[in-house]
Formats: sequence, structure tokens, C-alpha cells
Amino acid sequence: MIQFDFSKKLDHYELDVSYAFENGILVIEGESGAGKTTLLDCLAGLKSIDKGAFSIDDRVIFDSNQKINKPTKDRQIGYLFQQYALFPHMTVYKNILYGLKKSEVAGRAYADEVISAFHIEHLKEKYPREISGGEKQRTAFARAIVTKPSLLLFDEPFSALDTKTKQIIYQEFTDFKRNFQIPTILITHDHKERKLFADHYIELYEGKIVARG
Repeated sequence: MIQFDFSKKLDHYELDVSYAFENGILVIEGESGAGKTTLLDCLAGLKSIDKGAFSIDDRVIFDSNQKINKPTKDRQIGYLFQQYALFPHMTVYKNILYGLKKSEVAGRAYADEVISAFHIEHLKEKYPREISGGEKQRTAFARAIVTKPSLLLFDEPFSALDTKTKQIIYQEFTDFKRNFQIPTILITHDHKERKLFADHYIELYEGKIVARG
């Protein structure tokens, strides 16, 4: 169970959100500036929460009353940024393995399984500058999930792709959803993506949830 109920003061309004879901994909929509990315950043620990609580199953990640605030590295959350944020000096394989400890032999075996699932085995020794936008996204997907996170955060992961590549990645994302079953929060501006992927849905407007379903 993913549960969050918190607030954060922003420049022009207060982000004040409360939601809970068991599994599947929660899609968040809203206009630019509605607070969508800030919400993800707060869950990831990249931005501070003023007050409230956030938990994953029985793990309390943040609670202002109990003065609990786990650092980002201890939250077991995978985050796929809009621009993918791959390390240009590392190969695809090293990018994917970046979050694993060198001693995690089992983790490397799982990484190979993930790489196979995203059909990027042939890219392992290439660098980000040598691969396409769709291949970069597959690499970023793989890197986000090799550490077996308890929650995945995706910030408009398809926005930079052309229409043809999107159709391919949509199918792979559907396969990912079915095969890995990791609770996921996905930001999108595309109603088609909500219809394709959402098990749960909320819309933000000026920091408030104005629709859900």
C-alpha cells in the first residue's frame, strides 16, 4: 500500500495532497505548474515536505509528527526523470548497474533479466551518445528497476519520443507493468496514456487533487 498525505508551501499556492493505492499504476495529470513533479520530488526525498506523512506498506518514509524523514538513498524508490539523466561517460550496462553494489551477484543476474525484458542486450557496451531516444529510455527504465524498488516514479517518460517510437515503447511498458508488478506513479499530459496505463488516476490543479478515479 502506497499512502501519502502531506503539504508543502510553494511560491503561489500550497501543494496539499492525500491519496492511497495498493498496486498498479497511478497516473497524475494536470496543467504545467500544477505541482505534479514537485509531488514526485517530495516522495523521492529530493524536496522537503512541510508536514504530513508518507509510507510504503509498513515502512514509514516520512512523518512530521514522528520526526521521521528517510534520506533518498534509503527510500527504495526508483525515479525516471523526463530527460533520463544517463551518465554520458558510462556504457549502457554500467548505467543500468549504477544503483547496485558491486557485491550484489544476484542483483546483476536480475539486471540481465531486466535488460532482456527491454530488448537492449545488444546495447550493453554502447554509450548514451551512440543510441537512439527510444534506446535511452529503455536504458533509463532498466536502471530504475534493477534495484527492485518498492515504488517507481515516472515523470512524463514518453514526451521526448516520436510517434512511431512511442507505439513500440507503449507495448513494452504494458509488458513491464504485467511482468514486474511494481507500484508506479506516472505523470503524463497525454489522455491516451492515461487510458492505456492507469489503474488509478488523479488530476492536480494548483496543488490540489480536483479529480480522481
